[in-house]
Amino acid sequence: MSKKTFEEIKHINEQGVEYWSARELQSVLEYKEWRNFERVVDTAKIACKISKHEVADHFVEANKTVEIAVNC
Repeated sequence: MSKKTFEEIKHINEQGVEYWSARELQSVLEYKEWRNFERVVDTAKIACKISKHEVADHFVEANKTVEIAVNC
């Protein structure tokens, strides 16, 4: 299985702004469990705040929905 790189998981929005999904970064950075990587994201948010950057400008909460089959 080939591993994706940081650049391969980069997304670009309609305004041309680059962004990355935390779930995809988790895999690239080889974190096996989301809860461990979530701590890294939380620490990055704290560093952002300490450096007087607006956290909301750099971190956006996003939830992915998954369709499930329902047997009736």
